[in-house]
Order: sequence, then C-alpha cells, then structure tokens
Amino acid sequence: MDGRINTVSSSLPVAVTGVGCLSGGGADVERLWRNLGRAVVNCHPVPGYLFNTVLDYPVFAAPADCFSERACRLVVETSPQFSRESVSRTVLLACSAAAEALIQAGVSVPYLQSVRVGIALGTTVGCTFHNEEYFSAWQKGLAPDLGPIQFHLAGNVASALHRILGTSGPSAVINNACASGTDAIGVARNWLATGQCDIAIAGGADALSRVAYNGFASLMLVDKEACRPFNKNRQGLNLGEGAGVMVLERQESSFSRQVQPLGWVRGYGCAADAWHPTAPHPEGRGLKAALRQALRDCGSEKLVPALINAHGTGTKANDKAETAALAAIFPQTEELVVVSTKGLTGHTLGAAGGIEAILTLIALRAGFTPGTVGCLESDLELSLRPLIQTDNRQLAGTWGISQSLAFGGGNAVLVIEAAS
Repeated sequence: MDGRINTVSSSLPVAVTGVGCLSGGGADVERLWRNLGRAVVNCHPVPGYLFNTVLDYPVFAAPADCFSERACRLVVETSPQFSRESVSRTVLLACSAAAEALIQAGVSVPYLQSVRVGIALGTTVGCTFHNEEYFSAWQKGLAPDLGPIQFHLAGNVASALHRILGTSGPSAVINNACASGTDAIGVARNWLATGQCDIAIAGGADALSRVAYNGFASLMLVDKEACRPFNKNRQGLNLGEGAGVMVLERQESSFSRQVQPLGWVRGYGCAADAWHPTAPHPEGRGLKAALRQALRDCGSEKLVPALINAHGTGTKANDKAETAALAAIFPQTEELVVVSTKGLTGHTLGAAGGIEAILTLIALRAGFTPGTVGCLESDLELSLRPLIQTDNRQLAGTWGISQSLAFGGGNAVLVIEAAS
C-alpha cells in the first residue's frame, strides 16, 4: 500500500529569494552551474582529510576547509564566540550554504533575528558516525570518554544553525534517507503557507561518512569510475557531500523587503513504496503517487514540465524504476526533458534534494539545461530517453520538477517555477 502525507494548498505563493550551495561540484552556486555546463568531474579517491579506507571507490568531496568566507563573516556578526571545532562538518557545510543564500536574499542579521525563522534541513547521518573507537572500547567493557557521544547528541544540524544564527522559530531535521533534502523544502514551504514562520532556511546537508561509504560498498551499488546516470554501461553511484539551501518566504514578505523572487515552490508531494529496504518499486509506484500529489498541489495535474531533474543515481534499479514512473505520469515522453545532475555532484544523500532543487531553478531561470554529465550513450531499456551529456537543450517553459527516491521506499517531489 502507498503511504501518503497530505500537503497544504499552494494558493499562497512561497517565494525562493536566495540559494546557496557547496559541494564537490563547486564551492558556490555560480561555480556549480558553470561546472555543470562544462561537464567538470571532480571524482577522486577518498581524501585523507575525510577518513582512511582501503576501498578504492571514488567520491565527490567538498574542499577540506568547507567553512566559507561568507560563513566566517556571518558568524562574526551572529555568534562571535563560535568555534568551528565544536560542530560537525555537516553543520559547517550547512552554514556555508545558508550564508550564501541569505546574502542573495538580502536578509540582514538584524532582520533575521527579529522574525520567526523556520529551519528545515535534510540529512542522513549528519557526519556523526565517526565513533568506531568509542564503540570498540565500549564493547570491550571499558569506560571511554563521553566526548564522542556528546558530540553526536549535539549534531542536530537545524538546531545548531539556529544557535549559530541567533534565531528562533520552528526547527526540523528530516531524516528520510536520500529524499531528506526535498522533503525539508516541502516541510518549510508548508510552514510558511500555514503561518508558522516568517522566513525559512530549507534544504539539506551531508558530509561524507565512513559508515555510509562502507554501507553502499557492501550493497555493491558503487561504481569504481565516475558515475554515469542513465548510461548504457553504468555500474552504480559515487557518494558525494555538500549542502544546498534555499531561503523561502511568503511572496508579500519578499515584496515588502523590495526583493524580487528567483522563483516559487509551487507544489510538493511525498509517498512511500513500502516495497524493499533499499530498492525502489520496479514500476516506481511511490514516485508516481508523489508526482500526482505534487501536480495536484500546484493546481495543474495536466502540467508537462519544461525540465525534470531526476534522482538519477546511476544504479540500474533506480534508473529503470524512475523512468518507468515518469513515462506513466507523462505519456508524451518525447516532449520530456529529463536530466540527472549527480554526474557533477555525486550522490550527496540528504543534501541531494536541496542541491538538485537549486540546479533545477537555475536551469529554468536560464531557459537552458546541460545534458546529463557522464551519460554518453543512453540505456535503450529505459522507458524514456534522458538527455545525454552532449545534448544541451533550450527549455520551453519556466516550470520544472525536482524529485528524490530514497532507501526505505521514500519518494519526494517538488514543482518549481522560475521567475521570468
């Protein structure tokens, strides 16, 4: 059976006024977009500043110093006593993305601290699983120092960002595996639509974790080369890390601040497959339900999006199920423009939905999308033909979809409109 969560009508426009990103694909939104157009692939063995491993599966790692200059300047004003050593790498990534988004949105610190700020961030492990030494000692009956446990318990990325920014308002960490970032944007959008906050910081953040890396390797889902979503000879995914954050607010709020929206989150849907712990339903049952829900939510069940940014991990099970679901919902498959951006970023887990929603919005604003990095020859067994790397495309509209499929059968979909 399908599990569904009701969403709020989008009759009240929720505007996107700022975006921020940091990942292996680029240190900010501008560089991320530029590197996507140039098909720049930053996929290498796990760097020593993350963790040590004997495995040879490459990853998309963010820079060693992932606390940007923008973030440094922001926390000097909001939290002068802040020490980056007191928080996880995931929190630093989130803070860097949030700083970029807040600057673009024209949000000053005094304003931010005077209104109700909702912070909804998706993550999977939150970079708090590097505690094997503690666990080993505990198993042996020793009494290890509780520092790792205290650090783990303080790892709530949304609460940490509230502390750093000196803000108050609703807070949520969405832990719905790879759909977490998409769900977080949907949750924040609903907060705004129901008046629970005045402005929201929403998206996802995840640092590379040794536990997640080993887990995906044990499932034999990882490619030893740079991933090739939808490609005929794809072998799996590569993990990545990063953060993608949107500043959301009600449209009248942005206008009162004399800030023009970049676009709007028009619809949100989520549904569960209830099929398998790690594999999607072969026909994309949950994704189809989430797509229908998102289209109803935006008031246009007949919408044919100008762009679909697919989950597109590069695993055969995901790519087949996802394209099957899209072909069922949008039978005019020859009109669909479908891409995956994971050939640029890798699979950033809880951050993926945030990063990919941003790339969807940027492409819609540009009226143009690059093809799928890493896909040079499309798999003819798929139910539709995503754009290959060399097939750049002009877009025929300003509405698009960004979607995520997760372990456990979670599916989340955003309908995004770009401001013209």
